[in-house]
Amino acid sequence: MSFSVRVNGEDFDAEPRAGQCLRTYLRERGWFGVKKGCDAGDCGACTVQVDGEPVHSCLYPALRAGGRAVTTVEGLAEEGGELHPLQQKFLDAQGFQCGFCTAGMLMTASALDEEQLADLPRALKGNLCRCTGYRAIEDAVRGVRHTERPCAGQAVGRSLGAPAGPQVVTGTARYTFDVDVPGLLHMKLLRSPHPHARIVAVDTADALRVPGVVAVFTHEDAPDTLYSSARHEHPTEDPDDTRLLDDTVRFVGQRVAAVVAESEGAAEEGCRRIVVTYEPLPYVLDPEEAMGPGAPVIHPKGPESRIARPQDNVCGEAHGELGDVEQGFAEADVVYEETFRTQRVQHASLETHGCVAYFEENEETGEERIVVRSSTQVPFLTRRALCDLHGLPMDKVRVVAGRVGGGFGGKQEMLTEDIAVLAALRLHRPVKLEFTRAEQFFGATTRHPFTVTVKLGARSDGTLTALQFRVVANTGAYGNHGPAVMFHSIGESMGVYRAPHKKVDAYSVYTNAVPAGAFRGYGLGQVTFAVESAMDELARRLGIDPLVLRERNVIGPGEHMEGPLGEEEDLHIASYGLDQCLRVVRDALADDTSAELAPEGWLVGQGFAMAAIACGPPGGHIADATVKLLADGTYDIAVGTAEFGNGTTTVHKQITAGALGTTVDRIAVRQSDTDVVRHDTGAFGSAGTVVAGKAVMKAANALAERILSFTAEYARTPRSLLRLTAEAVECDGRTVPLKEVYEAAHGRGVELGADGHFGGSPRSVAFNSQWFRIAVDPDTGEIRILRSVHGADAGRVMNPLQCRGQVEGGVAQALGATLFEQVLVDDRGEVTTAAFRRYRLPAFADVPRTEVHFTETSDAIGPLGAKSMSESPFNPVPPAFANALRDATGIRFTEAPFLRDKVWRALDEHRRRPASP
Repeated sequence: MSFSVRVNGEDFDAEPRAGQCLRTYLRERGWFGVKKGCDAGDCGACTVQVDGEPVHSCLYPALRAGGRAVTTVEGLAEEGGELHPLQQKFLDAQGFQCGFCTAGMLMTASALDEEQLADLPRALKGNLCRCTGYRAIEDAVRGVRHTERPCAGQAVGRSLGAPAGPQVVTGTARYTFDVDVPGLLHMKLLRSPHPHARIVAVDTADALRVPGVVAVFTHEDAPDTLYSSARHEHPTEDPDDTRLLDDTVRFVGQRVAAVVAESEGAAEEGCRRIVVTYEPLPYVLDPEEAMGPGAPVIHPKGPESRIARPQDNVCGEAHGELGDVEQGFAEADVVYEETFRTQRVQHASLETHGCVAYFEENEETGEERIVVRSSTQVPFLTRRALCDLHGLPMDKVRVVAGRVGGGFGGKQEMLTEDIAVLAALRLHRPVKLEFTRAEQFFGATTRHPFTVTVKLGARSDGTLTALQFRVVANTGAYGNHGPAVMFHSIGESMGVYRAPHKKVDAYSVYTNAVPAGAFRGYGLGQVTFAVESAMDELARRLGIDPLVLRERNVIGPGEHMEGPLGEEEDLHIASYGLDQCLRVVRDALADDTSAELAPEGWLVGQGFAMAAIACGPPGGHIADATVKLLADGTYDIAVGTAEFGNGTTTVHKQITAGALGTTVDRIAVRQSDTDVVRHDTGAFGSAGTVVAGKAVMKAANALAERILSFTAEYARTPRSLLRLTAEAVECDGRTVPLKEVYEAAHGRGVELGADGHFGGSPRSVAFNSQWFRIAVDPDTGEIRILRSVHGADAGRVMNPLQCRGQVEGGVAQALGATLFEQVLVDDRGEVTTAAFRRYRLPAFADVPRTEVHFTETSDAIGPLGAKSMSESPFNPVPPAFANALRDATGIRFTEAPFLRDKVWRALDEHRRRPASP
């Protein structure tokens, strides 16, 4: 019986391979709107409709689609090309950020009936989103419009839609693997089963006999060069402790060999056929034990690797004292000390790590070079690292980031590009390496687990006398980001409070566990959890309102953030909105009636926390931008920042439109391609608006002046009488179209373009506050969020809708880390939660609608008064929740996450405890 399936009105008769799922069948035929998120039916990114019914195509056998009609997001539009009403609603509400989940959301939501629409938490339980916080998705399904119409010269401050929105909702936006590369080879990695071992021998003979296997690479094929997978503008910030393929493995899951084959199946079989002889070595998983006597040395390397104390497994450390903390505690009327712990958290971006390395001819030189298309936040830093590692000149390597399906710091790493390029160079064929969802858990990175001991002293009136921290960060088997995360964690978290005496001892420690890396907040959230929990407890012991205690001790406008390690000279409070953030909390308390929503008999409590964060990383963060007038009278921006839902593309167009008096639809953006834009450190450290945006602003302002100066000469009109409009220059009653201006300039050999540069310094400070009212069932430990309120000091808000989405997404992600997300490892360091089914992400039903309130500030440093707001919303959420939980239960929970069974056990123990005499 012949096979035939109708996809989006087109018939296909190619019979599926044995066991092939519908997802791969569709993607092989060019329907790239069908995404791969988990291959286990857990995330919904691959959802399509079969005869009108939504199915997870990663689980649906392609053979079963025979004789049926399949609709993907590309086929959802109406006849004649009109968008499906729901696609238009997603545009109007901007129901997406990175957009990787959007196709699946649309395919599920468009099939819902009225009864299902009435219960969206249940109807959308099979579709996960990591970016939005779900409010925007709900508004899209409900038909709530939030986007505004473009207006010439008045773009900044308006809720304009994302430029790539139409492509996102139609499935035509091209993410990393949404390309067809002829002759593509597939790479799979063999990974270590041991937490620490020396590789004695690798037998690849059987693997090479597998039909379709082209090559196997081991440590014998790898360069000896040591480097870091972390990417920073200054590579010396990270220890050089990594080898591309090493003869020593240091965690379960470390790559041991790479098999390259004509198909993924052949590559997987090749991995199974490799025989590795290991010599197991002692291992250590606890960072305190790792620093103790007799612990196995994980990285016996010399000073050239920049490891602080390799013999003690200390990757990096910091020690300092301001004043005399012992004197400060002696002067205190109340001293509080406690140890707090945070867990490993996975970034869980729906697009996994991966890249494609292939060859092309350089149009300028005519010579061949290698191109790496990667899911990365740092294309320029990745190119530099690849050139250093493989001994290639810069013009021989091009790195391109398509639209990136989520990052959150996890893609500020080089985890796939190094080995894919090695294979491509050796075989001179294109090579693809795409992580599975499981590999994201044991082969990528996590948030750093922290143990933080906080000691606070205060006088009876609430004035702080001393702050002391002992911080231990578990960096895992490799030190990528380890020292930098540790240093950042003890910066603004301590500096935001005034105290004459401060002391810190901090350690970033190697263990034989999955490496940690960059994650939203970059260490600051972990220590903020401890500090803000401790401040709440200190207020209770003093009998002072926790809000009043903060107000008495926070730094004020124009003050410097003093810490025991000294001031960061380029960090300034260039606008101050912390008082307004605290007022948001006070106002929420004043008008709150949410306690009435609690079920009878449940325990009700409220709590808040605050946080400060620098707008950009220390040590320089470089962005270069170019803005040009084109022949058709429109404009072109070239800027390196990658787009992964952070919204930088929208903001850069808004800044440019305002400077040039035009509309955003007359501006094109070229970005995140090392071949067509100038240097950009990368989309991390909340730098997309405040650093790259400032470079774009400088370029746009310079171009506006250049156009007006040239036109004044061309039209023989005084410069003061000229004004830029959307499509022309107004010259004292005469209109000169921009097309004419371009032609005139071109005829005289004048290019109407301008460059902008910003080095990321000086830096300002952004502030946030979070408040919760919660209810706890004392009989089960279940927690319900009755109300969630967030105050955000983002300076001048460039795009309220987009910025609100960043806050909501940060709160949702933080709630996941607060309530249930945790990467668990066993007694050998092996990750045991390597699937979404075992690692619970916040779903639609888990996330409340957070009320977001922006302060009214304008920053003296940021572009047009803006400050950062992508990382910072995360940081106050866990301690605010912990403080609400303390208020409701009377129990101080010091270890995240606050799992339901953990809460129940604590309540049960509390009830059984004898009353104090």
